[in-house]
Amino acid sequence: MMLLSLLSGLIMGAAVLFVLYRWVIPTAVQYHGGLALLWHDVIVERALDTLTRTSRPQRILKAVQRKATVGDPQSVITAIDHFCRHREWAMNVGDEKGSILDSVVNEVSPVTVLELGTYCGYSTVRIARLLPPGACVITLEFNPDYAAIARQVIKWSGLEDKVQLVEGASGDCIPWMKEHFGVQAFDLVFLDHWKERYLPDTKLLEECGLIQKGTVLLADNVICPGTPDYLEYVRNSPRYNSHYYRSHLEYTKAEDGLEKSVFLGY
Repeated sequence: MMLLSLLSGLIMGAAVLFVLYRWVIPTAVQYHGGLALLWHDVIVERALDTLTRTSRPQRILKAVQRKATVGDPQSVITAIDHFCRHREWAMNVGDEKGSILDSVVNEVSPVTVLELGTYCGYSTVRIARLLPPGACVITLEFNPDYAAIARQVIKWSGLEDKVQLVEGASGDCIPWMKEHFGVQAFDLVFLDHWKERYLPDTKLLEECGLIQKGTVLLADNVICPGTPDYLEYVRNSPRYNSHYYRSHLEYTKAEDGLEKSVFLGY
């Protein structure tokens, strides 16, 4: 009888923990960006990494391989969005802000795109699928494990011919891009890497002549976790005309947004 009571208590406790994990806590942090990042990007990720002995990017890749059709970039995007909304949050630009990214890409119709921060290749696929013939995305990723997953996601989407993935630190790679890739300047730059690198990398792009009159910078997560020094620079510099697109932190209801800054010239 005592063993039965103990077993019953354990089952009830496990059920309570499951409900807290799956619904109560995620719902409670939906409207607070800082708490959402702490819960999803620290606590849950570390716990699942330990329990499954896999990384979050590896779990995203498995979702793509299970749900997406080879050679169909939209199905790759849909598979990742579904996984991140219903299974496990991840730091992609996401579906809501992704539609803003899509509209900017369509507006600019760039031939050369620089993406800073590849992660698993989600935004790379979003951008590359909209590019005109002959256009390409050069995407930089510092973490080699993320880069390995991103290559597989991009290949699964069928867009590897439009993407060149470079591993390394942005501060090291930007200065040799003209020589290495034969790029005179980028039409669109998407910033979605380390937030403290937004401003120094923007200034480095200026110094290297990789942005020209009409180049569009689109920066993600300018509110959460936030990039106050970058926003102050692009909003107050006479070199830029900036506009803020209010949205939400990926897969939550916490405020976040994208900053679009058009370079007006030196």
